[in-house]
Amino acid sequence: MSAAPAPQPESVTDLVEGLAHSARKAQRVLARMDSPAKEQALKLAATALRAAEADILAANARDMANGETNGLTGAMLDRLKLTPERLAGMADAVEQVASLADPVGEVISEAARPNGMVLQRLRIPVGVIGIIYESRPNVTADAAALCVRSGNATILRGGSEAVHSNRAIHKALVAGLVEGGVPAEAVQLMPTQDRAAVGAMLAAAGLIDMIVPRGGKSLVARVQADARVPVLAHLDGINHTFVHAAADPAMAKAIVLNAKMRRTGICGAMETLLIDATYPDPHGLVEPLLEAGCELRGDARARAIDPRIALAAANDWDTEYLDAILSVAVVDGLDAALAHIAAHASGHTDAIVTDDQAVADRFLAEVDSAIVMHNASSQFADGGEFGLGAEIGIATGRLHARGPVALEGLTTYKWLVRGAGQVRP
Repeated sequence: MSAAPAPQPESVTDLVEGLAHSARKAQRVLARMDSPAKEQALKLAATALRAAEADILAANARDMANGETNGLTGAMLDRLKLTPERLAGMADAVEQVASLADPVGEVISEAARPNGMVLQRLRIPVGVIGIIYESRPNVTADAAALCVRSGNATILRGGSEAVHSNRAIHKALVAGLVEGGVPAEAVQLMPTQDRAAVGAMLAAAGLIDMIVPRGGKSLVARVQADARVPVLAHLDGINHTFVHAAADPAMAKAIVLNAKMRRTGICGAMETLLIDATYPDPHGLVEPLLEAGCELRGDARARAIDPRIALAAANDWDTEYLDAILSVAVVDGLDAALAHIAAHASGHTDAIVTDDQAVADRFLAEVDSAIVMHNASSQFADGGEFGLGAEIGIATGRLHARGPVALEGLTTYKWLVRGAGQVRP
């Protein structure tokens, strides 16, 4: 039997509207569930993920084979790949979200007015959240868990490279959630890979309350340009590590190597290394990277450290490689490092390595990024590492949420006013 034809563009709008209406109804049910019920449903979803390991890994193997055939880069394949260990981590992350404090119903502030009225700001779910993402199938589980825990319904639209993995993960998750009393329509996966569906989601103002894009720069740029729905943006991670003259060499060597090479394909990976011109052992920083197979591209002073460093092009300083490639520049102290970061950073994560506390304090205060670190690897830029459980992305904007977006970032608030018959004069 031949596969059913994909929906035509003119019918995709109806498809998205139908999903959104179903999500809205499910969200009203979800909003009435108490915290223990949501927690139990997520634990059942985690159990279902573990039970479906064979099916999920088989689906992922299909995606990996297709990805290799289609010429995906090594970094993209690493993002796509699932192993028993990664799948176990995915299920663990769902359980961790289940155990987090429920933000819904939190009283953010309370005040009594002179006329006797009592005002409260109460944290509530956003409503229906559309999540558009690429490559990483773990986003399917992370996003579903975060949305359910925060009382939101979600419509997931994953990339075509992970379509089989996403479907298998979604099937298992929903089975567990339904067992726990959550409507199946609270977590829906877009049933088509037709690109017109993305446009329909972006145009669904009044039906979808917020869009969260998670993927490459081109995806995020398209979402920001075309959306008629509020967007919680996750831009590229052009992350810097500045090794100051007063850095401990052993610490600097360990942090730099880890920040780049632990996993090169994640958004928290370092993409530019800045070395203070008076740092005593610059070769001790670049040699381990070269030995680990990292391609280095640098300015003239960086190339003087090691002849294996290639000449950087102008656009290297503004590139998120997501691969074993690193830009290296030698800078004249803190002011030059701050200027370079201000000119080229994407506002994601930037770090300094130094034992000079005054220098560190100034760096932390003046770098305008969502995450700013002192004496730590940028690979810690992760909601789980921040104690937030799974994350839906690292928001690099300035409104609503910034940094790792977890439960609180998926809520808004409303005002409650309690009176005793007051009328306004």
